[in-house]
Amino acid sequence: MENIAAKKKRSRHPEWLKMKKADASEFFQVKNLVGKQELHTVCQEARCPNMAECWSRGTATFMILGDTCTRSCGFCAIKTGRPETLDYDEPRRVAEAVHRMKLRHAVITSVNRDELEDGGAFIFAETIREIKLRLPDCSIEVLIPDFKGDEKALRIVTDAKPEILNHNTESVPRLYHIVRPQARYQRTLDLLQKSKDWGMTTKTGMMVGIGEKQAEVEEVLRDLRAHQVDIVTIGQYLQPTKKHLPVDRYVHPNEFDHYKKYGLELGFSHVESGPMVRSSYHADEQAAYHAAK
Repeated sequence: MENIAAKKKRSRHPEWLKMKKADASEFFQVKNLVGKQELHTVCQEARCPNMAECWSRGTATFMILGDTCTRSCGFCAIKTGRPETLDYDEPRRVAEAVHRMKLRHAVITSVNRDELEDGGAFIFAETIREIKLRLPDCSIEVLIPDFKGDEKALRIVTDAKPEILNHNTESVPRLYHIVRPQARYQRTLDLLQKSKDWGMTTKTGMMVGIGEKQAEVEEVLRDLRAHQVDIVTIGQYLQPTKKHLPVDRYVHPNEFDHYKKYGLELGFSHVESGPMVRSSYHADEQAAYHAAK
């Protein structure tokens, strides 16, 4: 196999990779609120290319458990290191921000906290409860780590009753050793299946253009559907810094259309597939579409 990490040269973005214009006033309202509440967002920490668009729509994906991850995934811009102690007031502040933003659908994600016994599951559950206390009609989507396969930790989150349980697959099994070396493909599938068994609406996301083949993406989609996943997102990988894995290729929009059609034929309730798609991109619309089916 070609050594992807050896590819140093970054190519120019094709014309179809264009960010949408943002509403400056709404953008800065979200930015000021996040700063005032001393919160983190995956939009900022992961250098999401859709941040301006999403914040101008009055939405953001809150990142709990701090801003330092215990894992070193080859694609992710979030810093790796030794995290600080848990902030037990964080769930209240996240919920306050969600309430002030009057969100109909809130997305909560986190760094990995492998040094904690429950991987931070308790903070996820507390955040869900605090949001529901203030906004009972707000649906909640959690994008969780794999908790190293600990079912007790997963159960803590699912017992808090989020509307959508999201855990990203990220890539094809052949590339896991460089894309997410501390994760396991089967562990991801097992987590999604267990969440479904416990009554969750399940969701997962993938990146393409990082070295996978089309047939491998199709195989992953078949695996995900066999594990009863409801919603899938597929987007173009973009290299956040020169230290991260390089882009192998820019996937043409026609290929994204193919994945969407293929996934719907497999039976997913919704497939969001496109160059600028990210796991939380237009998550409120995905949730509404799934609920209506």
